[in-house]
Amino acid sequence: MNIESLVVERVSDAEARFERVRRVVGLALAPTVFLIVLLLPLAGLKPEAHRLAAVMATVIVLWVTEALPLPMTALLGAAGCVVLRVAPAKDVFAPFADPLMFLFIGSFILARAIFLHRLDRRLAFGVLSIKWVGASPSRILFAFGAVTAFISAWISNTATTAMMFAIGMAILAFLFDNERAGGSPISRRYATGLMLMTSFAASIGGLATPIGTPPNVIGLGFIRQLLGVEISFFKWTLIGAPIVIILFLYLFFYLNTLCRAGVREIAGSSEMLRSEKERLGAWTRGQRSTLIAFLVTVALWVVPGIIALAFGDRSDIYQTVNRSVPEAVAAVVGAGLLFLLPGDEGGARAITWEEAVKIDWGVVLLYGGGFALGVLSFQTGLAEAVGRGLTGLLPVSGGLGLLFASVLVAVIVSEATSNTASANMVVPVVIAIARAQGADPLEPALGATLGASLGFMLPVSTPCNAIVYGSGYVPLTRMIRYGILLDVVGVFVIVALVRLLIPFIR
Repeated sequence: MNIESLVVERVSDAEARFERVRRVVGLALAPTVFLIVLLLPLAGLKPEAHRLAAVMATVIVLWVTEALPLPMTALLGAAGCVVLRVAPAKDVFAPFADPLMFLFIGSFILARAIFLHRLDRRLAFGVLSIKWVGASPSRILFAFGAVTAFISAWISNTATTAMMFAIGMAILAFLFDNERAGGSPISRRYATGLMLMTSFAASIGGLATPIGTPPNVIGLGFIRQLLGVEISFFKWTLIGAPIVIILFLYLFFYLNTLCRAGVREIAGSSEMLRSEKERLGAWTRGQRSTLIAFLVTVALWVVPGIIALAFGDRSDIYQTVNRSVPEAVAAVVGAGLLFLLPGDEGGARAITWEEAVKIDWGVVLLYGGGFALGVLSFQTGLAEAVGRGLTGLLPVSGGLGLLFASVLVAVIVSEATSNTASANMVVPVVIAIARAQGADPLEPALGATLGASLGFMLPVSTPCNAIVYGSGYVPLTRMIRYGILLDVVGVFVIVALVRLLIPFIR
């Protein structure tokens, strides 16, 4: 399935005009902002910090308006820092070789293999065809959302949405064909609920693991580089998984309440789902190989955390394992296994290089460029100056108030621009503010990282929303209303669990 076609072809004329205007405004505004910031007398800033401020202001304008592709903007921002002598090229581009870049690459290749061998579809129909799910619309909605959230914890939210969107549309086609043939009438609100479950559950599920969505890795990079705090895969899931469970249960509760099917059972749905599962056939060698590589990688990610629980994170055995096989190396090892294990045809392997290079390199470059700008802002003193300046403007200071403000700002920014850009913009700023206030920066940094993945109100907020909006079953007003319900509760859930569980990840 071509994900881009789902996003682009289903945009209305009015939305297309808005996007064109937004990009034109961005192209005109960016150089203007650059010159204004560069020429303003910003007292207290070193020349390098002043020039960096001009570059970062320009990058933010281009990110928010998406006048240029986000990865290209990140690369140009890094290049601009070298041209303007903010720092030498080797320092500016060093973050592009950060270990987390290889976590991205390895996990993306694994996700590509899962998609190619249709392991995600096998899991989806395997769960949906369980006898317990049966013909109940509520159970179908629950199982459909649970599978979506679980898959999204391991592969990209957009890819998960695209795959589950196709399955959801097939379920709805069956329901409405059955209705036209004289079966039970199905409320169109149920179709809205199933489509919104597809998008919202995918965005929620990405919070469960560090690799579930790019903002997680971006936030982890800033936390490690700027705060010196290492958050392992296992420790992340101690916070991420409970957040996902609570938000998913809340999502199911209100969608099931507000988007009822109007019938207690759907005749023939169980048989349809079982037949779809049977059409997948027996397990192939490629599927088995991909599953082995995936399980080995997950084991390498999780085992160090289990060792830390058993022997302590200061024990020799934990330190040895953690240094030898960090998350990035585990991802590369898992991806490497795909090139060794057998595929479906003769001497073919589970994945070829031609398929592996089709991963989302744009996200990798966006992370590198954004990370470079964030690190430079601290090295030049710009972040400290911004933190001092914003501290006086914020109505909150330290502790719970700063955590709440950080999550809320990240959510608001993610509604207007991509989640990845939101994390790049917000996380370094909240770290700077916390330091300026003399507060612990870990809580607001982690909160902003998690908050950046929320953004449920508009079709332009995430590709996931755009895909389901194009189905024709999701009126814009309902997406806004139901999205607000999830955004608001999401802020409070993240704040509460970060506050409660942060002692376990220090």
